[in-house]
Amino acid sequence: MSYPIETIRHSLAHVMAAAVKKLHPQVKFAGGPAIENGFYYDFDTDYRFSEEDFAKIEKEMRDLIKSNGRFEQRNVSLDEAKEIFAAQPYKMEWLNDYDAAGEQLSIYTFRDFVDLCRGPHVESSKDLPRDSFKIRSVAGAYWKGDSKNKMLQRIYVDAFETKEDLDNFLKMQEEAAARDNRKLGKDMDLFHFEPEYAPGAVFWHDKGYKIYRGLIEYVRARQEMAGYQEISTPAVMDRCLWERSGHWAKYGEHNYSGKTQDGKVFCIKPMSCPGGMLVFGHGLRSYKDLPLYMAEFGKVHRYEAAGGLSGLLRVREFTQDDAHIFCTEEQLEAEVVKILKFIKDIYAKFGFDKITMKLATRKESEFRIGSDEIWDKAEGALKHALDANGIEYEIAEGDAAFYGPKIDNYLRDSMGRVWQCGTVQLDMNLPERFDLTYVGEDGEKHRPIMLHRAVLGSIERFMGMLLESTGGHLPLWLSPEPVVVAPISEKFADYANEVVATLRDAGVNTRADLRDEKVNYKIRELSLAKTPIIAIVGEKECQNKTVTLRKLGQEKQESLPLDEFVEMMKNAVKMPL
Repeated sequence: MSYPIETIRHSLAHVMAAAVKKLHPQVKFAGGPAIENGFYYDFDTDYRFSEEDFAKIEKEMRDLIKSNGRFEQRNVSLDEAKEIFAAQPYKMEWLNDYDAAGEQLSIYTFRDFVDLCRGPHVESSKDLPRDSFKIRSVAGAYWKGDSKNKMLQRIYVDAFETKEDLDNFLKMQEEAAARDNRKLGKDMDLFHFEPEYAPGAVFWHDKGYKIYRGLIEYVRARQEMAGYQEISTPAVMDRCLWERSGHWAKYGEHNYSGKTQDGKVFCIKPMSCPGGMLVFGHGLRSYKDLPLYMAEFGKVHRYEAAGGLSGLLRVREFTQDDAHIFCTEEQLEAEVVKILKFIKDIYAKFGFDKITMKLATRKESEFRIGSDEIWDKAEGALKHALDANGIEYEIAEGDAAFYGPKIDNYLRDSMGRVWQCGTVQLDMNLPERFDLTYVGEDGEKHRPIMLHRAVLGSIERFMGMLLESTGGHLPLWLSPEPVVVAPISEKFADYANEVVATLRDAGVNTRADLRDEKVNYKIRELSLAKTPIIAIVGEKECQNKTVTLRKLGQEKQESLPLDEFVEMMKNAVKMPL
C-alpha cells in the first residue's frame, strides 16, 4: 500500500522519537510534525545532541523499521491520557490546557513509544523507507516558540519516498550552500554583518550598495511610469500612532521604542502604513484624486530573535517598497488586477516567471480588527477580482493580515525553492481608524478603500533571494561592475584606462584591474567575484583598438572592436523598463 509523503514523514518522526528514547531513556518529548522536505522533533534532555549522534540515531531508526512494528491508534479520555503521560511534562502541559473535557483524545503507539497524535500513520514500519532519510541538523527551539519558555533541542530530518529523491535533494542542498547569500556577499565583496554591534543590520560595501540602489531605482522608475507619488515619513513617531493603527497590540514586543525626557514613548518605524495614513489625511481629497497611488521606500526596524537571523533573508533593519492605493469601491476590482499585473511584469524582468498566488483569509485572533461584515466584504471583493479575471490562486486559510485579507505572490527560483515576496492587502479598517475621507461627486464625505502593496517586499530579502537564485550571475543592468578591464601587463595600463574612460563616457560602470599579477590570476579572482565580463587587453588589442572578452561561466573568448563593444555594453546596461 502506498501512502502520502506527509504520512510517511510523520510516521518517521515517531520512529525517530522512539530511537532517541531507546538511546536516551530519560528524554522528555515535546512534539514533531511533518514539514516541507522532512520532519522535526523537539526533545528536552541534559544530553547535548551533536553531529556525532546522527549516525547512531539513524542506525537505531533503521533497526526499528526492520522490526516491522505496528502503529496502533486508540482513543482515550482526558484522565487516561494524563495518566499515560504523567512523566512527560510537555504532553501534560498540553493536556492541562485542553479545554474539551470528556472528548476523546487520540494516541498512537509504536513499539514502546506512545504519543498524542491525530495521525494518520502507516500501518507498520515495514511500509517505511530505510534509506531515504537523513538527519540534517540539530538546533535550539523554544517550547511553543516563546523565548520565555525553556530552550529545547530540535532535530531536523530530510525524508523522501526514495533514495534517489533524497540524493537529488541533498545535491540541491549542496548547491544551495554554495549559493548562500552570505557566502556570495563575501566572495563578491557586497556586504557584511557585525553581530556584536548591530545584529541583523547590513553593512553595505560599495558594490552591494549599488545593487541595493539599483533595485530601488528600478521599482521607483516603474512606479513613476505608473503614476505613483513617492513620499517619505519620519523614522521615529509617537507610540500612540501605532496603538491607533493596531500594530502595537499585534507587534509591540517586536518594536524598538524608548521614553524621552518629557515622558513620551517613541517608536522606531516598524512599518510605513500609519505614516501613509497621515499623509493622505493631510488636506482635502476629492473623488477626482482617486485612485491615488502613494509609494514609500521606508526603512523599518523589527526585533527578530537572534537565532532567526539569516544573512539578507531575515534581518532587523530593512527597506520595504511599500505603497498604498486609495480608491473607491467601484474602482477596487480594476486596481487589484492592475497591481497584480504590475507585480508579475516586474518579476519577469528578474527572470521569475513561475508565480503562485494565494488568497489569505481571516483567522480568529484577539488582534484582528474590524467586524465580520467588513471582513466578509473584503474577502469577497478580492475573491471576485481573482475569479472574474480568470486568475488562478490557492486559498491560504488564516494567513490574512490582522486588518484585512491579502493576495500573496510566491516565486519559484532556479533551484525550485519557493519564496513569498509581493503582496496586495485589502484594508477597510485603517481608513476607518484614521478617519480618512474624500469628497464624492455628490459633495458628501466618503470613506476610501485602501490597498497595501509591495512588489519586492523587503529589498534586502529580495536581493538575497536573487543572489541565491542566480548564483551571483546578475543581469548586466543590475550588476555593480558589469565589466572589468584587465591588462596583460602594466605596459598596457594606459590602453586599459582608455577603455575604462570610453565605457564610462557611455554610462557603463567599470574599472581597470591594474594589480601587479598575472592575467590568469586576475581572471580567477574576478570570476570568483562574479564579474560578468572581463575585457582583456594586451599588445594586439592595443594596436588594433579591440578588446578580448571573457564572459562569466564561458571558456570561449571573443574579440571585438572597442567601439562595437562600447555600443553593446551601452545597450546591455539599460534598465528593462
